[in-house]
Amino acid sequence: PMEYPQLKGLPECPLVTEVIKLEHETLNFGGVWHSDTTYLQQPPMASMLYAIEIPPYGGDTLFSNQYMAYETLSDGLKKTLSELVAVNTSSKPEVSMTREDRMREAGMELNILSASHPAVRTHPETGSKALYVNKAHTTHFKDWTELESKSLLEFLFHHQVRTEFTCRFSWEKNSLAFWDNRCVQHNPVNDYQGFRRIMHRVTIAGGKPY
Repeated sequence: PMEYPQLKGLPECPLVTEVIKLEHETLNFGGVWHSDTTYLQQPPMASMLYAIEIPPYGGDTLFSNQYMAYETLSDGLKKTLSELVAVNTSSKPEVSMTREDRMREAGMELNILSASHPAVRTHPETGSKALYVNKAHTTHFKDWTELESKSLLEFLFHHQVRTEFTCRFSWEKNSLAFWDNRCVQHNPVNDYQGFRRIMHRVTIAGGKPY
């Protein structure tokens, strides 16, 4: 396990992070398609999420298979992507607002983190290739401007979460989800306004993508 870089863990166990949305809040934590913390030089290989308190309805988590997202691209686009490096940051507004609120509440310093990784990574255990850009953290391709990168990234962000690549996990109290960040993206659905949702998360350390 590794400590989550942008939030404090529980006092009794710093490796466990509380992921919470309160009744009055309109935004949820990480509420956009993403692979966890790709702005780190060595992003986590996996994440575990355990349900402490769930709303009476909603709050499911969507998962998307990035092997399939890559395999269904044309040979020409695969070749183009094989030569591209994606730049990732912790500061994209799609996900940073709720995290920054929690950091301020905990008295933590707001640090902007950035890392570059291959747009297509090879899974170190299976040897299969997976698309490795995400809407939450990827800003542009290395040596490309953000404007030049925009059209291709927007296509990839849409393509990689096509319905046929995805599944939906419905939480119950004490449910545990465990996923591989190297080939899976996830998105917590924000459809339970007025109710509280509390989860505990453990992040599993990973290596440098290649």
